[in-house]
Amino acid sequence: MSFTTRPELRGTFGMVASTHWLASGAGMSVLERGGNAFDAAVAAGFVLQVVEPHLNGPGGDVPALLWPAERGEPVVVCGQGPAPAAATIDAYRSLGLDLVPGTGPYAAVVPGAFDAWCLMLRDFGTWELADVLEAAIGYAGGGYPVVPGIRSAVLGLPDGWTSSIELYSPVPEVGELFRNRALAETYGRLTRSGGDSREARIDAARDAFYRGWVAEGIFASDERGLLSGDDLAGWAATLEVPVTLDYHGHTICKTGPWGQGPVLLQQLALLAGFDLAAMGPADFIHTVAECAKLAFADREAWYGDPDFVDVPLDALLSAGYADGRRALVGERASAELRPGAPDGREPVLPPLVSGAGGATIEPTVGLAGDTCHLDVADRHGNLVSATPSGGWLHGAAVVPGLGFCLGTRAQMFWLTEGLPSSLEPGKRPRTTLTPTLVLRDGEPYMAIGTPGGDMQDQWQLGALLGHLHFGRDLQAAIDAPSFHVNHFPSSFHPRALSLNELEIEERAGPDVVAELRRRGHDVLVSEPWSLGRVSAVAREPGGMLKAGANPRGMQGYAVGR
Repeated sequence: MSFTTRPELRGTFGMVASTHWLASGAGMSVLERGGNAFDAAVAAGFVLQVVEPHLNGPGGDVPALLWPAERGEPVVVCGQGPAPAAATIDAYRSLGLDLVPGTGPYAAVVPGAFDAWCLMLRDFGTWELADVLEAAIGYAGGGYPVVPGIRSAVLGLPDGWTSSIELYSPVPEVGELFRNRALAETYGRLTRSGGDSREARIDAARDAFYRGWVAEGIFASDERGLLSGDDLAGWAATLEVPVTLDYHGHTICKTGPWGQGPVLLQQLALLAGFDLAAMGPADFIHTVAECAKLAFADREAWYGDPDFVDVPLDALLSAGYADGRRALVGERASAELRPGAPDGREPVLPPLVSGAGGATIEPTVGLAGDTCHLDVADRHGNLVSATPSGGWLHGAAVVPGLGFCLGTRAQMFWLTEGLPSSLEPGKRPRTTLTPTLVLRDGEPYMAIGTPGGDMQDQWQLGALLGHLHFGRDLQAAIDAPSFHVNHFPSSFHPRALSLNELEIEERAGPDVVAELRRRGHDVLVSEPWSLGRVSAVAREPGGMLKAGANPRGMQGYAVGR
């Protein structure tokens, strides 16, 4: 048996894995008290908003992949809010901008997280909103231990963000309890929204947030940017059919191309033509990296909100297209950004800005790959994979009186006409948030995901391949040395790219690094435990549940029995 940083958990009752131990504990508490996986996921998601405010919040975004056992098919929850009606390319150009800013009110889109969690709870959960918010309110009002990233974010706040500075003064020390009483009051007041049924009370809270007193608080502040009351009032989270690909007896489910999710499927389609299990470490990493370069080039050229642009998704995921693209993978590393021409259509790339090297991550402080993730499996056969992010403490000032920030996801739009991800009013930004659901022989098997911006569909790919091809259990697959390429424009301001750059953990070993450099990769060697924050839960056909969580950053945890 090989060493792992912690055991792969196994049991039959329930499993929760997330990027923070308090969220995992809160989710498991819900399962223990009779809630289902969706109740537990929502409770854990709200706790993440409290205890990781530098990584997500109510004003941010959350996509989720669900398997509701009673429904018997996978479902996407789209909690990605769109651009304001006033957000035109000309409006930003008139401000003297060539790119959407990475911070501040002009990077805001409609907040998506609160409505998405409420939609999940209403349609698939069983608990009251007040009950799933109990732990979050307790931590916000009673205090939670500060992690290093929070302190770093507070120390980096701009002088003009007085509402944030006042809320987090004095600057909390790592490990001490911090209380966000404004957020506790916001949550508490939302739970008191009236109605004659559970569903009606949840909808009343959604109405209060998007059309009532929460929206009024946002528009009374200076943080609204181009957002209007109509933008919030006219939007709601939605349920969608996932995009899927069959791979070695498994069906991988992702969001549509309004997120980067299909890029994982494109990588798998390319890798399906290689005997990965027979490869040595350097050959394996080279092959995966070169396939990632091709898939992400297509992401840049073709992905965008399908309500606004014609994304040739069927062609991009077809076996014939993958066969043609696979022929481009050679023995040497490619230093070119090479999108394909699905259905004979000519690709168009955004402006390319050379970067200084390093990971294309969310512009957060601390560990690379900041955002949040959670996975839940219950004894009833339900699965949840959700990746909440945005509304970062460092991204925008706190809305006075509400205790949370608005998001900055608009920075993923281009202010260049004619691209699939060009800015348009009401359009969803092509987000990096990308949870994953895996079916095995048509039955629900695994929920997996990670924070990490542009690297999310590379880090979880490594764990998936380790599990599916090399027989590693969930924890061993998560613990294995991680790597990714930075061979595409960053999705985050200032949108730099680092062609041919491959970043790898030192634990891969000097011989592997030397061979990759011999093949032409520009290799950056990172700290031994620095790349990725993957977590996962899974369900075997006989009802055995299992889970693993990431040791990197020393926050993630899985619990279960």
